[in-house]
Amino acid sequence: MRTNGHQPRGGGCPYLSDGSGPPHATGGTADDGVPPGSTPYAAYAAMDTLLALQHPRTGAETEPGFIILSQVKELLFKLLHTEFGTARGHLAEDRLDDALWTLRRAGRVQQVLLSCWDAFSALSPGEFASFRDVLGSASGFQSVMYRKLEFLLGNKNAQLVGPHENTAKYDEVLAQLHEPSLYDEALRHLARHGLDIPPEYLDRDFSQPYRPDEKVAEAWRLVYEQPGRYHGLFLLAEALTDTADQFARWRYTHLLTVQRTLGDKPGTGGTEGSRWLSAIAEHRFFPELWSIRSAL
Repeated sequence: MRTNGHQPRGGGCPYLSDGSGPPHATGGTADDGVPPGSTPYAAYAAMDTLLALQHPRTGAETEPGFIILSQVKELLFKLLHTEFGTARGHLAEDRLDDALWTLRRAGRVQQVLLSCWDAFSALSPGEFASFRDVLGSASGFQSVMYRKLEFLLGNKNAQLVGPHENTAKYDEVLAQLHEPSLYDEALRHLARHGLDIPPEYLDRDFSQPYRPDEKVAEAWRLVYEQPGRYHGLFLLAEALTDTADQFARWRYTHLLTVQRTLGDKPGTGGTEGSRWLSAIAEHRFFPELWSIRSAL
């Protein structure tokens, strides 16, 4: 049973006092490890460093917001990569309850990530154009954390490692391409619990794109038709579908935001803009969990 533990005095929310009086922002000392001129809160999460990472290149009043929101998305990609990686590890160890709890947390993060497009879509075409030129060849297509996240969830394409070649993160992206995805570990978990998953799906070249399979679909169909017998696996199926659903919403909202801001103009960095986003918006993670719905 999971409960919220009691927070000791001095811990908990950094914005609240411990009840004995108003919070005080005190500078660090050599004894507590906080740099002089900082606070324990700022030192713990490197807040001073974080707040110094925005460097607009124009005088456009909307450029700082664009930079900050881009950085927020990148941090959320990193958090999702951490959570989905944790869930994958739990499944590999047959710790289904822990995997489900982690996927629950990840779903909340996905909701925050989706809401970022609300702020981006507030930019008028003219406001974005006022600083767009300084982006040069920069494109979200080059995001390391987004690429690792897609690979972790199972959308494998070796060509998408290319933008990271000759960068410090190339080895990380390449390694992620070759690792089992979250869905790969889910199928292995099904096989260990008596479902008929083809052996070639349990030990394969994980760098290759996943190909849907009728026997995998049949295994998931049994789970849905007998939720009492396969209760935990049924919850896993729905949790994975929630993950895929949220990701599809994020992609589609990305498309709408680009269409609203750029129309059919090419994207930055030489990408095809809304044309490419429209195509990728049709992709669904964990395909058999979608295809079986027509047979239920």
